[in-house]
Amino acid sequence: MDASNYRRVPAAVVAPRDGDDVAAVLGVCRERGVPVVARGAGTSIAGQATGVGVVLDFTRHMNRIVSLDPDARTAVVQPGVILDDLRAAAARHGLTFGPDPSTHSRCTLGGMIGNNSCGSHSVAWGTTADNVAALTVIDGLGARRRLARGWDGAPEGLRPLIDGDLALLRTGYPELPRRISGYALDALLPENGTDLARAFCGSEGTLGVLTEADVRLVEAPRSRALAVLGYADESAAAEAAAGLLPHGPLTVEGMAADLVRETSQKSGLPKGGAWLFVETGGTSPAEARARAERIVRAADALDASVVDDPAGQRALWRVREDASGTATRMADGSEAWPGWEDCAVPPARLGAYLRDFRALLSDHDLRGTPYGHFGDGCIHVRIDFDLLSREGVARFRTFSEDLAELVVAHGGSLSGEHGDGQARAELLPKMYGPGLVALFERVKDVWDPAGLLNPGMLVRPAPLDADLRFAPLPREPVDVVFGYPHDGGDFSAAVRRCVGVAKCRTSAPGSPSAVMCPSFRVTGEEEHSTRGRARLLHEMLAGEVVTDGWRSTEVKDALDLCLSCKGCRSDCPVGVDMATYKAEFLHHHYEGRRRPAAHYTMGRLPRWLRAVAATRTAGVVNALARVRPLAALGKRIGGIAEERDVPEVAPQTFRRWWERRTRVAGAGAGVDVDTGAGAGAGALAVAERLRRPEVVLWPDTFTDHLSPSVGRAAVAVLEDAGLTVAVPPRGVCCGLTYVSTGQLDRARAVLRGTLDRMEPLLDAGTPVVVLEPSCAAALRTDLAELLGDDPRAGRLAASVRTFAQAVEELAPRWQPPRIDRAAVGQTHCHQHAVLGDAAERRLRTKAGLTGELTGGCCGLAGNFGFERGHYDVSKACAEEQLLPAVTAAAPEAVVLADGFSCRTQLEQLAGVRGRHLAEVLAEGIASRPSATPRDQSPDDR
Repeated sequence: MDASNYRRVPAAVVAPRDGDDVAAVLGVCRERGVPVVARGAGTSIAGQATGVGVVLDFTRHMNRIVSLDPDARTAVVQPGVILDDLRAAAARHGLTFGPDPSTHSRCTLGGMIGNNSCGSHSVAWGTTADNVAALTVIDGLGARRRLARGWDGAPEGLRPLIDGDLALLRTGYPELPRRISGYALDALLPENGTDLARAFCGSEGTLGVLTEADVRLVEAPRSRALAVLGYADESAAAEAAAGLLPHGPLTVEGMAADLVRETSQKSGLPKGGAWLFVETGGTSPAEARARAERIVRAADALDASVVDDPAGQRALWRVREDASGTATRMADGSEAWPGWEDCAVPPARLGAYLRDFRALLSDHDLRGTPYGHFGDGCIHVRIDFDLLSREGVARFRTFSEDLAELVVAHGGSLSGEHGDGQARAELLPKMYGPGLVALFERVKDVWDPAGLLNPGMLVRPAPLDADLRFAPLPREPVDVVFGYPHDGGDFSAAVRRCVGVAKCRTSAPGSPSAVMCPSFRVTGEEEHSTRGRARLLHEMLAGEVVTDGWRSTEVKDALDLCLSCKGCRSDCPVGVDMATYKAEFLHHHYEGRRRPAAHYTMGRLPRWLRAVAATRTAGVVNALARVRPLAALGKRIGGIAEERDVPEVAPQTFRRWWERRTRVAGAGAGVDVDTGAGAGAGALAVAERLRRPEVVLWPDTFTDHLSPSVGRAAVAVLEDAGLTVAVPPRGVCCGLTYVSTGQLDRARAVLRGTLDRMEPLLDAGTPVVVLEPSCAAALRTDLAELLGDDPRAGRLAASVRTFAQAVEELAPRWQPPRIDRAAVGQTHCHQHAVLGDAAERRLRTKAGLTGELTGGCCGLAGNFGFERGHYDVSKACAEEQLLPAVTAAAPEAVVLADGFSCRTQLEQLAGVRGRHLAEVLAEGIASRPSATPRDQSPDDR
């Protein structure tokens, strides 16, 4: 699969190392009549990166920038080069590659050339074809050809075909900036310079296989500003777009409000129901801003803003770039699909086209959310086709036929960016007529007489409703444990969330705070990306390639290196939650079977640690763990990596400390803390506050047994903030370790017991403060998704607060101690994905802790980094962001790590002690000259 609606199973995948490998593959396939498909990142949305023969994967080895000449402003690249890697190399010389699709962090130059990709800056720098100087290709006969201007390198017979149909070529193509459909044979007209390289661009691997490309670079503006213009609706924005082009913008992008689902995102946008993003450049920030302000004055917009802060611009562009994923779900959660993703019309006709397009959707009882390159007249849209039923597929076909006629009526192109592939090639006669389409076929035969190169694309196409990737999936819901509330309880629908945009396939996080997908960044293997794992689950459900269902070793092996970091839950544009899918799979995979040893040791860690506490044998356990032969034997039996040290168990648990402290406090006030009996009004007041706390501090397994200092510190801070703290009854547990190892029956039982014990506190509406981010995330999400039939689960999930959220919400006037030091460390991956860290950022600022924490994942990730066979990947994840940030920090910097795993990883790999934010603040409180909280009266408290 790629990012389209299509699925075709290849016979083999080959990762060539050089042009000779490509030639060898083509030779073998030519002898045996096997098709060949060239593939980059697999982000094509029309099906052209799928095939039934041999797929050539250029991302593994042929991914080098061969040379870069800043004086000539050119570069020579292999087809597997990632666009952002080329842009980064060019940026060192003040240059860039102009075309920039929203998939720029993972799409390849070969794929861009094959599709003639464009991106948001095409109004300034054109399409990929406009930026290609020469190409080295191997045609279907195995001949190596160098394509540039002129006829040198052309296959025999091509020129007579072109010379024989000059009139047709001069009249058969519509005039518009985003005409990508079909072959660009008009580039071979003498008046157009007979540009063979340009004509090859957009041929979707059907004429030859690219092995090297000479591309042109452009000067990158030193400064940029972004004018965001608000309009009543998308048609108004579309009609305004063409009028802005004379002002020389770098981009004119459009999107409507129904694509902006997050309130935080909307807060950065001006008033309106649709927006134009108009970027300007300049030699200085002032010049770029002045150009943006001129555009604002020239625009007839309801509201507008100019953003020249780079971070602010990046945040707004992420809203636009994530639309390719956001659009795959309608506002009500129903599914939407590509297929008519990128039609283009002349920019001046865009407003009228959008009105007709909306009417056509209504006529077919369909919904879609248009957005895209308004300045070029190119519209992206995902439509809520029903591609699962026979009737729905029939409607997909009739709508496609009607829309093709509408686009042509507006003088447009069926594809304005992503190519025709299988989705639109069948309809090219409506756009070009039978004469030009017949010429396309003859040209294909000159380049590839045997028809082996990407057959079924562009010419002699496969039907647009064949090979749909949903066809082999089960039609009845699969029996699962999690509730999948966002997918109607349907595991198949959850797996279908992955549409293949491949934001998980990046060599670096998409933003400083992003997490997804750490295992892919370490291994570089598709099967270890979120997309790869989702596609294997798809095949497991389909049962054609992966035939042993939940028992599949292929799926198990791919999921084995998933850290369950939950980064994809927030960073994936469509919200794929691989941690949940992994837990579900492990539950079924090991059902009724012996599990790995680590599932019995670390998966049932709460049980073992409670036993140690009950028998008061922490000292004995720690002493035995320090005896190397015994520790090695224990790790081998327990499935623990030999490289790991076993963390020490605390001699006194947090709960035992709390219970002793409470007894002392009650005795000092003259009350029985259980009954409230005692003498005097003061004693009764103490008893009442103990029975009716303002917060409940959750004693998670890690805090209770392994880091009780964190719990004691949190009590000190919460009480300094004037809050009365309680601890829930014994036996409560979030079930995290059972969930992460797929022991879901046990997790459900543990969580039901937790709800029974917590019910009185839930009835009182008391907020629950959870110090361990992974436990907080489990209570916020896994609890409700495992026990959706129990209304108490939703109530407990809603009551969960992080430490900083509780302080901010319940003691808003409290002033933390001033630490006034730099802070380094890492935002916990579960915190990033589920809980957010806005409150933590604000609390750090109030305390004078400066600097930003890194994103990514520490790599320990609970049980993952302790399991045998995971150490190298775990260490590599830590070395990506966390360890470099900490080792580069000043000696006096505070190392923050709210998660026990993060602190353990820092200690074991770098010898650095990380601390919970509560510990840092508690130390600040203890060093105050006065015990009374600052700027707070007793009444405030």
